[in-house]
Amino acid sequence: MASEPCDGCGTEVNVAGGISAMWNYEHEPTGGMTLEFEDGTEHFLCFECVDTLPEYPTAEDVTTLGE
Repeated sequence: MASEPCDGCGTEVNVAGGISAMWNYEHEPTGGMTLEFEDGTEHFLCFECVDTLPEYPTAEDVTTLGE
C-alpha cells in the first residue's frame, strides 16, 4: 500500500488503490483525502486534520495545523 505525508501534521497516511495495491490482497482504507481550495491549491490531509478544520477552510488554515 502506498502512503503520503499529511500536509497538516506530517504523519504518513495510507493511500488505497494505485498500482501498489494491484497484487496485494491486504485491504486497508485510505487514511486521508486531498482538498482543493478556492485559491487553486491542493493539500493532502489525514482525516484527523480534516476534522479540526473550520467549516469553510482556507489554505491558511492548513498551515496552522502543524503548530
